[in-house]
Amino acid sequence: VVVGWAAIATFLIETVTLLWIPAKEAAVPNLIPRARLEAANQLTLITTYGLTPVLAAVVAAVLDRSVRAIVGGDMPAWAEPAQLALWVNAFSRLATALVVAYGIKEISQGRADGQQRGEQSMFRQFIEGWRFIGHTPLVRGLVLGILGAFAGGGIVIGTAQFFATSLNAGDAAFFLLFGAIFVGLALGIGLGPMIVRDMSRRRWFGMSIVLASASVMTLAFAIHLSMAIVGAILVGAGAGMAFLSGTTLLGGEVADEVRGRVFAVVQIGTRLVLILAIALGGLLAGIGGSRTVDVAGAQISVSATRLLLLAAGVAGIFAGISAFGQMDDKKGVPVLADLWGSIRGRPLMPAEPFVSAGLFVVFEGGEGAGKSTQLAELAERLRGEGRDVVVTREPGATGIGTRIRSLVLDTSADDAPSPRAEALLYAADRAHHVATVVRPALVRGAVVISDRYVDSSLAYQGAGRTLPVDEVSWLSSWATGGLKPDLVVLLDVDPRTGLSRAAARNQAADRLEAESVAFHERVRYAFLDFAAADPKRYLVLDAARPADEIAERVARRVEELIDAAGGVDHPGPANGPDTPVQSELSPSELVTTERT
Repeated sequence: VVVGWAAIATFLIETVTLLWIPAKEAAVPNLIPRARLEAANQLTLITTYGLTPVLAAVVAAVLDRSVRAIVGGDMPAWAEPAQLALWVNAFSRLATALVVAYGIKEISQGRADGQQRGEQSMFRQFIEGWRFIGHTPLVRGLVLGILGAFAGGGIVIGTAQFFATSLNAGDAAFFLLFGAIFVGLALGIGLGPMIVRDMSRRRWFGMSIVLASASVMTLAFAIHLSMAIVGAILVGAGAGMAFLSGTTLLGGEVADEVRGRVFAVVQIGTRLVLILAIALGGLLAGIGGSRTVDVAGAQISVSATRLLLLAAGVAGIFAGISAFGQMDDKKGVPVLADLWGSIRGRPLMPAEPFVSAGLFVVFEGGEGAGKSTQLAELAERLRGEGRDVVVTREPGATGIGTRIRSLVLDTSADDAPSPRAEALLYAADRAHHVATVVRPALVRGAVVISDRYVDSSLAYQGAGRTLPVDEVSWLSSWATGGLKPDLVVLLDVDPRTGLSRAAARNQAADRLEAESVAFHERVRYAFLDFAAADPKRYLVLDAARPADEIAERVARRVEELIDAAGGVDHPGPANGPDTPVQSELSPSELVTTERT
């Protein structure tokens, strides 16, 4: 009889829990600002899985001792530890219900408009939740990732006892590994957001699942308890970060009308998957045991437990990659570089989407490399073919750029900008230049030819001024919206030769030309390093070669790009009020642009 009543009570408790949890998770995003949703979930998870178990143990011990001290002698049935725990649970749930019903106005008052949704059966709402998940890539990726992670976790739990035995350890090792997972869980939930900082939460979710799954794979190869403990901590950390980011994304990205149903599907699905995975993992590990295989005369012990862990890790990695692919909101941005940049507080930015029908060509090089001459030659040739050509430069292609140019290059000013201020000024010029000149021309289908672009900042402010190149790169990428040229023509020249050419122009040297030879040497080799890192996008030419020969090679490469793109052959822009602002510099004006 007692067992029967316990079974009925357990069933009712679990049923109420399955109703309570989705309702609670669906309500939280409506009670706090979305920007604080992650912090709220973080606090909830740490409290639930970190503080509450410890506090429960302390309260249970204190109650037990207090009741024994009061009652003394034989303990009545109601004062047994299990009974006390049930009484505490019952009153705590009653207190929670009262707080929700009377203490949270947003919930207790119901719908503000007084309208109630039409009655639907529980089964139909569940099916609608599944249908919404199946038709929404973001939510589908989240749910599949969560279910995959719980399946892997179930395998780990189901095989944990056998795994501890395979390490020649007993129950103590099992409990140690179990505790290590919860330590990792707390670390992932508590420290994860601090580590990844502003990284896309969609990317973080998929990467967290991959981390946890890869750590499960390492458990399969652990030969010592210390290795297994490290792997278990990493498994917990990845699971904690995935749990936090997944819960936050579901709460923030799913509409209020279906959020509860989605959480219901997740709660039921995770429980089913977890139970099946634990049962299946323990069954297979018990049946498989350990076998000794003779391979080329060598006796190799093969454990079914380790094979299951390996399979669970591989399956989890595929689940994480699948979730990442469906949810990625920064397509084309390198994952590891984005992670490293986020850890350092500078996440990589995806390129701003726009349809380019033109071609973007940039001339780079040191002082006196002959960029202006070659740029003018190319522009004249393309215009002779009837193409729409926009000739521009940095800095100084716009009204704002002209003022910035005087600030950074004019030696007659009272004081020179500091290296960081100089980098920021160039970035400001570039942001305005790209927005008002380059992008509109590319959208129109023109060939944009620019005297200097991002690489000049990387070389002059990065290598020359010895600022961190990755910081300057991030700044320029943000300023340009990730816009990269189709071709960079690098005219390589010895700094002494180039400076001599610049001095022969009978013009006063600007701030950059007046720098030391060592400064310009650093700039030169920085340009060459950039070209070596991305040879397909660069055309490196010796600036000491005859100008006609250089012009011919440049024109040939540009024509190849135009042909590969299907031809960039558009009439010139019409003169009208809607014509985008463009920079048209004459060859005489370009003579003064032989600097960054």
